[in-house]
This record gives sequence, C-alpha cells and structure tokens, in this order.
Amino acid sequence: MLELVLWDIDHTLMATRGVGRELWSEAFEQVTGVPLREQAPVTGATERIILRETARLHDIPYNEGLFDRFADALGTVHVRRAVELRERGHALPGAAAILAALDGRGVRQTVVTGNVRQAAEVKLATFGLDSYIRLDEGAYGEDAEDRAELLCVALERAVVTAPEAVFLGDTPADVAGGHAAGVRVIAVATGKTSADELKDEGAESVLDGLGDTAQVLAAIQA
Repeated sequence: MLELVLWDIDHTLMATRGVGRELWSEAFEQVTGVPLREQAPVTGATERIILRETARLHDIPYNEGLFDRFADALGTVHVRRAVELRERGHALPGAAAILAALDGRGVRQTVVTGNVRQAAEVKLATFGLDSYIRLDEGAYGEDAEDRAELLCVALERAVVTAPEAVFLGDTPADVAGGHAAGVRVIAVATGKTSADELKDEGAESVLDGLGDTAQVLAAIQA
C-alpha cells in the first residue's frame, strides 16, 4: 500500500530559470573569495558533490568546513533573493494540482533533493508548494551525497519501507538512486533528459509532465 510520495525538486516540481545558478555563484564567491569561473555538472548531483568538484576546478582545497559554510551561505542568499526567485522562476504546470490531489487523499509527501534544506524550503514556499510537504521527513544536500542514500534517509525519517513509497524525479540519477534504494520510480521528462532516455534508464513509468492530474495519480497509485 502506498504510504509516501517522494519528490525531487528542481525540474520536477519547479524551474528557477537561471536564478539558481546566480545564487549558487554568489554563495560560492562569498565563502571562497574566488569568483565562479566554471561550475561542475549539476544535473542529478547533490550540492556536496557540486561544491567539491567546482572547488577542484578552481584549485580550492575542499573539506567539510567549506561545505558547511557554503550551505549556510546558499540558504541565506535564497532567503534574501526569494522575491527575485518568485518573479523569474515558476512551479511547473500541474505541480500544485497533483500535490493538492495527493494531500486530499491523505497521502504523505516529502522531498528528496540535492538542495541544502534552507534553499529547498525557500523554493517550495516561494512557489506555494510547501504546505503539502512534510519537510522533516525529507532528505537534503546536508544528509548525503548519493541519491540512494538520500532516499534511505527519507524512508527512515518517515518510518516507511521502500515498497510503500514512490519517487518522482527527472534525471537518470533519480532513476538509478530510486532503484538502488528499492523504491519504484516515476520519471518526469521535464528536465534535460528525454522521455525515451528515461525509459531506457529503467523507470517504471515515464510522464511528459505533471499537467494531467488524473494520469499522474494513476501512475503514482499503480
């Protein structure tokens, strides 16, 4: 029986349309003193991995202290620039409707994301999605650097077993992480990965988007 729906955030529920990279760049320069020249690949990666690899590209030594300072700075800059995030970004079509529909059916929902927690909270609140999400049952960039590990953290916090949950994400890393954690995966082709590629990765279901609430509900409750 379905007990918990786990959501990825970026390009699954929302798009920041370039603001996210600007905020990341600002936090990076703030904690390192070095302007961002190049950012490591971000698709499907957690903030810890992105920061470590980006620091390497700039010949900056990485340690956990640097990550902790960066996480604080990134959360703070999201708070400070939330209005800009709302003006330039948006929730993806159907996101609010499917969250509300699941909530109305009494289904618990949380997020599994590479974002640090404060940034995730700001994004969800900015686009009016936070009221449906049990934030304390989620997993965030501070918790682990591997998607499967993050999923396991969320399952433990929610006191739910893998067969009782379903995970929705938009990247091959989401599909692989879900399978490694034993969770059924519904892939949403709203990011950079096509529906055909997500099918090839082995997602149990692939959706073009969240716009058809009935279709998304059917896939989740299959």
